[in-house]
Amino acid sequence: KQGFILQIMTSKKTDRTADDIDEKALSYGEIKALATGNKHILEKTQLDSEVAKLKIVRQSYQSQIYDLEDKITRSYPNQIKEIQEKIQALEDDVKQLEENTILNEDGFSKMKIKGVEYTDKEQAGKAILETCKTKTNPDLEEIGEYRGFKLELGFNSLEKQFTMTMKNKYSYSIFLGSDIYGNITRINNALDGIKDKIPDQKLRLEDIEKQLETAKIEVQKPFPQEEKLKEKMKKLEEINILLKLDEKERQVLDTSNEEIETSEKNKDYER
Repeated sequence: KQGFILQIMTSKKTDRTADDIDEKALSYGEIKALATGNKHILEKTQLDSEVAKLKIVRQSYQSQIYDLEDKITRSYPNQIKEIQEKIQALEDDVKQLEENTILNEDGFSKMKIKGVEYTDKEQAGKAILETCKTKTNPDLEEIGEYRGFKLELGFNSLEKQFTMTMKNKYSYSIFLGSDIYGNITRINNALDGIKDKIPDQKLRLEDIEKQLETAKIEVQKPFPQEEKLKEKMKKLEEINILLKLDEKERQVLDTSNEEIETSEKNKDYER
């Protein structure tokens, strides 16, 4: 039952059923042949081990191929689509920002907070802080517009800080501080930095597309040691046939010896 136990206990066996006899187990006739120094037994044992190892390697290789096939049909296409959509959203946001940024003499583009339009940077900064003071929940709340983007005020309970999210096709969030001008600067830096995100996303897209093309090539490659495995299996089959022939010869020899012994016993009895 050792073969059955090994199939149940090992993590390398993927079959849902387990054979009752291990294919490596020696038969009674093979044990007798081994006792007589039959070279075929030693060769069979070695081949059994080599074939088993190659099958494990092939199984691992096939698992890698299945993983690549899954990436080719689902993972890579989904990632490519996601990145393409993100790039498009970033480019749309850059365009939205450029079209809606109209700077005054102080280098400030008008901001709307709670329905009130501010053209002065200081007044806009104060309005943001006043809105923070009246906020009673951590949920995002739309409070105004700035440079073509909606402004959403939130509160990060973990960091104990207010947040500002600028939203168009994509969202960009920052933590707010207590400085009037500092908050405006943080908002502007986040918006002006949108265009800097595009090159990184394009490089990421290019990398995923290369991985996809490489995967398509790899799945077409056969198991590198397939011929070696076939050769070993063929040789093992030939050895098994020889062992069966040897076993039959021994059975015939044993039967003949038994008949001779029986005949001699009968003669002794007749005497």
